[in-house]
Amino acid sequence: MILYTFPIRTAFIDRDMQMISPKMEIKTLEFTQSPTKLPFYFLLQFFQLLWFLPKTTQYLCFFGGYHSVLPVWFGKIFGKRCIIQAGGTDCMNMPEINYGNFRKKWLRKATVYSFKNCSLILPVAQALVQQEYQYDPMISRKQGLLNLIPDLKTPIQVIPNGFDTDFWKDLGTARKPFSFISVATGTSNPSRAIVKGYDLIEKLAERHPDWSFTLVGDPSYFSSNPNVTVLGKMKPIELLDLYNGHQFYLQLSTSEGFPNALGEAMACGCVPIGSAVGAISEIIGDDRLVLSSKRLPRLEKLIHELPPRDVLRKDAAQRIRQMFTYSKRATLLLEKLSLN
Repeated sequence: MILYTFPIRTAFIDRDMQMISPKMEIKTLEFTQSPTKLPFYFLLQFFQLLWFLPKTTQYLCFFGGYHSVLPVWFGKIFGKRCIIQAGGTDCMNMPEINYGNFRKKWLRKATVYSFKNCSLILPVAQALVQQEYQYDPMISRKQGLLNLIPDLKTPIQVIPNGFDTDFWKDLGTARKPFSFISVATGTSNPSRAIVKGYDLIEKLAERHPDWSFTLVGDPSYFSSNPNVTVLGKMKPIELLDLYNGHQFYLQLSTSEGFPNALGEAMACGCVPIGSAVGAISEIIGDDRLVLSSKRLPRLEKLIHELPPRDVLRKDAAQRIRQMFTYSKRATLLLEKLSLN
């Protein structure tokens, strides 16, 4: 049995479960993101790992952090593999925007211990392994695991996310010109909003009152711009309709791993516009749609100089179908899990 632990349950976790559970027995153990609850959850997790120890064949963690320390330790003590899927914040040190595990002393120690002592690291993007960050000049250039843990010896293999293009697809509906959508959770937290690029989106909305913007994921997020619509979390079927009602998808993150919503929106025919961070450039695959530096004039110029939208719409959906399939990720992930 695989024990799968993570700080909070996300759509990414659900997708992994859909991939793994038909082939292998797997059980999820959710941890916490609350600092005040950490002592209780460490104790709870210890007894959970002890209880399931006789049936456990290996451990799987999404993100490195506090929640991965005990699974890694149990793996070393009892000779069981522990695999960590690096997702983004666990590979970053960005105190300038209050982001990344490495900006906090004890979280950094937990993250470093986990990555140095686990059996295998499976990042969702090559940029999480090592990168020369250049998008926001305020932020340190040296990012990624090999820059932040120079003596890291643990084997690493990148396995990108994959998307169900039988579900996420262009329905052929008409779309309002200059309609933009972006999806992110927790953006009522100001630092989280900056991480997800909402500060730049708000400036764009203010400069272009005739354009429409939809921000999905956090109903508590507030926008002072009348052309910005804020929606809470949506079910996949609702997101499918939303994507198909918008011309553009904005992924202007200051930091990112491999954003799921970007791939979903592209599969649905949204023309992507993204920042040059994480795997965004790789996902989009067209430099004309990638913002190289965090500057509003450059973003406006990019939008105004775009080639015909219908061609970009078709290209976006085709790229996801060809490059980032659900089956490709499932095959690679199951192959690694089966090597136990």
